[in-house]
Amino acid sequence: MADPVEAALFIPERISMLHEYQPSYQPEPDWEVRLHGWLGAPWPCPERQKLDLLWRDITSELQARGFRFGRQTYGEYSDAEISLARAVWCTVLHQHPSVVVETGVARGVTSRIVLEALNRNDRGHLWSIDLPHLFEKNLHGQTGAAIPDSYRARWTYIKGSSRRRLPPLLRSLAQVDFFIHDSLHTARNTQFEMEQTLKVLALGGVMIVDDISTHQAFASVAKKFPWLKTLVCPHSDRMGSYFGLVHKPAK
Repeated sequence: MADPVEAALFIPERISMLHEYQPSYQPEPDWEVRLHGWLGAPWPCPERQKLDLLWRDITSELQARGFRFGRQTYGEYSDAEISLARAVWCTVLHQHPSVVVETGVARGVTSRIVLEALNRNDRGHLWSIDLPHLFEKNLHGQTGAAIPDSYRARWTYIKGSSRRRLPPLLRSLAQVDFFIHDSLHTARNTQFEMEQTLKVLALGGVMIVDDISTHQAFASVAKKFPWLKTLVCPHSDRMGSYFGLVHKPAK
């Protein structure tokens, strides 16, 4: 009742879940090597240890504020986990993107990692679309909690669902270098975001698509656009849980 437009958009997403199925994904154990190859970056990565230190800082800061950290600690949703964080960190540092777009913020762990890397590059801006939890209003004050005020000059937060907010944002930006999907993980919504962003993804651009394990959207997009390079990557903290990487080749 508080947000009838977003509630109305949420209903078809829930209905669409009745038609979801789990494809047979084959994870790539050497996905980090492959990702660095896409980016033309050295492996072993000299930046990886710095992320481990940043990860400890983020965890400590959130816990000091009384926030639980990890899986299913934001309502039924989760903070980012370390494998996805490494993919984000290395992509930003090595790709040097000017335009980064993400969907889904929650406490902003992934956003913080992007912004830390953009600051190290001294280049780029992050646009984040997020619909605060529809049913747990007490969580709204935690949106972006991991992002220090000093980093917000490079950050634009757009409140609302990606179904409403992503198309006009992409039109205004014209080109996106790096895209992160971590919003509503239905097949319908995931495929919508991927296909919308592919229209403006730069040559050499990268997408990260979280939580692809429970539905067919990532596999469907890979089949529909066979010229894309794709990887299925295992999460570090849960067997059988994956995220996907997409690379739009320059040639």
